[in-house]
Amino acid sequence: MTRVVSGALLLIIAVAVVWFAPTTLFLIVAEGLLVLACREYVGLARASKLYVPAVLTTIAAAVTCATFSRLVADWPLMLTLDGLLLVSFLILAVFEMASWRPGRDAVGSASAAVLPLVYLGLPLGSMVAIRELHGPQALFLMMLTVFVSDTAQYYSGRAFGKHLLAPAISPRKTVEGAIGGFVFGALFFTVVGQWWLPSVPAIARVVIGIAIVSAGIGGDLFESMLKRSAGVKDSSALIPGHGGILDRIDALLFAAPLYYIVLKYA
Repeated sequence: MTRVVSGALLLIIAVAVVWFAPTTLFLIVAEGLLVLACREYVGLARASKLYVPAVLTTIAAAVTCATFSRLVADWPLMLTLDGLLLVSFLILAVFEMASWRPGRDAVGSASAAVLPLVYLGLPLGSMVAIRELHGPQALFLMMLTVFVSDTAQYYSGRAFGKHLLAPAISPRKTVEGAIGGFVFGALFFTVVGQWWLPSVPAIARVVIGIAIVSAGIGGDLFESMLKRSAGVKDSSALIPGHGGILDRIDALLFAAPLYYIVLKYA
């Protein structure tokens, strides 16, 4: 019952924010999610015995996310994404050198400190840009496609699952479940996309839908790998019955950048 209530509340909040929030408020919400996700990520890294400077890493990821918004791009001193990534990397590298002690895994800790820039900052920034450039319907289409795919994977896996998809990472994901996710996720994107993304031809929507589902499965498995490495079941206990923020947005973190690239360049 707790899981159902929490899921319903999350859905209501997501719909309200994506469809009705002003641009500034949506960016603030995205940054708030990023801060919570970074907090969970730092916990996973430290459980894996990797030292990550929580405050600096979170700030670097949050600034990376903000650069995708036109609100920031219109500032008199425009900050480019590539410049910010470079500066953030240098700051984190200098901090790692200053704080390193013999016996600590320098390569692992430095890599773990930089990863949130691309693992969290870029995807959430991509979602901000998608909404600003193509409207809330385009963003919600991608989010719902991931949700439909996840749901189809769960029930297809329970009904028909026999072959594990990635046994070393996830003991529950099956090939049969993934096939169900591909079928229903791509079908949803193709059908609903004719109203919410009418400029894209049907055959292209099929390909994009398949790509979104593929990326979403990859994102889910990647976060499962992080949790397995840390020896935990959930990224946190923030959301009753659902785990943490990372557990809810893991698929979106891989799907959003791909979708952003397709909409912007293809």
